[in-house]
Amino acid sequence: MNSRNIKDIRIIFMGTPEFAVASLDALVKAGCNIIAVLTAPDKPAGRGMELQQSAVKKYAVEKGLPVLQPEKLKNPEFLAQLRSLNADLQIVVAFRMLPEVVWNMPPMGTINVHGSLLPKYRGAAPINWAIINGEKETGVTTFKLKHEIDTGDILLQEKIAIRDDETAGELHDEMKEVGAALLVKTVQGLCNKTLEEKPQTSDDGPLLHASKIFTETCKIDWSKTVDELYNLIRGLSPYPAAFTFLDSKKLKIFSASKEQSTPKAAGSFETDKKTFLKFACADGYIAVKEIQLEGKKKMNVEDFLRGYRFV
Repeated sequence: MNSRNIKDIRIIFMGTPEFAVASLDALVKAGCNIIAVLTAPDKPAGRGMELQQSAVKKYAVEKGLPVLQPEKLKNPEFLAQLRSLNADLQIVVAFRMLPEVVWNMPPMGTINVHGSLLPKYRGAAPINWAIINGEKETGVTTFKLKHEIDTGDILLQEKIAIRDDETAGELHDEMKEVGAALLVKTVQGLCNKTLEEKPQTSDDGPLLHASKIFTETCKIDWSKTVDELYNLIRGLSPYPAAFTFLDSKKLKIFSASKEQSTPKAAGSFETDKKTFLKFACADGYIAVKEIQLEGKKKMNVEDFLRGYRFV
């Protein structure tokens, strides 16, 4: 089969959050023929519980792209509608798990953009876990979907260095741009027949899993080391944020610095009530910088201490 122009293949894009918008925008700017955008149904949110559109839907509507929002991906009417579009290729970026009847539909298959160097960090939260585990490097992978999640043949990868002070939010913003550019390169390669699909192997070491982040993941265990807790705070910032308790109230920590020293009892804190608040851990202290006490707004530690009365 001869190579095809990137503008000629019929593409269905599937995604929901802001992370996916960068990829969709890059495809549109590259001249790709996006025949439909599949995203999550509108959901009530906020104080007035008004229906909110996903970031991807807002972008698609703005660009005049047809939008599909099925409740169930196995619904016969939806599947018939999907088939009628005659897509050549489907692209998934931060969407939900697809049934085989969906991902196996187009002749060129379905490709996914994943925020890690697969096979490392398969799962829901690869950006968070790479930082939590103290990795110095991560990346983006484009791959073909198959039965088991995040296990399909690799198309392209690009590495990204992780700074020592980088947060999950900062890495997320960098990765969405790198991923968008890599996706366009992948689609071009598929059209030009220049890509070689490579099966995932475990040659690169243990297959670390990036499981979903739960509340228990975010609770700080002060018996751990300074480095472990510093990485945890970075890896959960700005959302959902690592937390501890201060005077029985939940305290979210968004940024901190670390001090290697001989601390007091793990979990105890020290403060001059003006400029610093630090918590003791296994081999030093975590000095908090940006925090949010239950029922209050996010603020830097100096502003917090100015108005807080310790019990």
